[in-house]
Amino acid sequence: MAQDAAQRLRPLWQAGRIVVGYVATNGEISALPCLSAAAAAGCVTGLGWIGDTPDSMVFRQWTPGAALAEGAFGVRQPMADAAVMAPDIILTPLVGFDADRNRLGQGGGFYDRIFLRHPLARRIGLAWAIQQCDSLPLDPWDQPLDVIATEAQLFGELTP
Repeated sequence: MAQDAAQRLRPLWQAGRIVVGYVATNGEISALPCLSAAAAAGCVTGLGWIGDTPDSMVFRQWTPGAALAEGAFGVRQPMADAAVMAPDIILTPLVGFDADRNRLGQGGGFYDRIFLRHPLARRIGLAWAIQQCDSLPLDPWDQPLDVIATEAQLFGELTP
């Protein structure tokens, strides 16, 4: 089903774009099919890399199929010496979302901070359709996503 979400995002995979994502944990929809499709289309790909604190999150270059290291919080991530990247597209996990493309994360603020550091990057949420909620509690720093792709449908405008 993650392939279905990746297929919906296909117009975004344009050669030369920097597309970053995450390795799924705790039942999250996988970003790896999206990253594989993006790489096949000529995009440069990467994954989130976390040091000891939430403020340390950056994106490091990674090619689908390359080795991953065990990182902070038990998250698999690129090697520490991989190049740091400034993304054009950020694929983000979520716990819940609403029809206005608001996102509820796991509570660490990792992506809220990363969105502030990369304000021009397109923010694309990946979710299972069952994660849609009628409404979410929002904090002042929460930013809606540009698009949310599920295995069933797309929320938001998908302009390349």
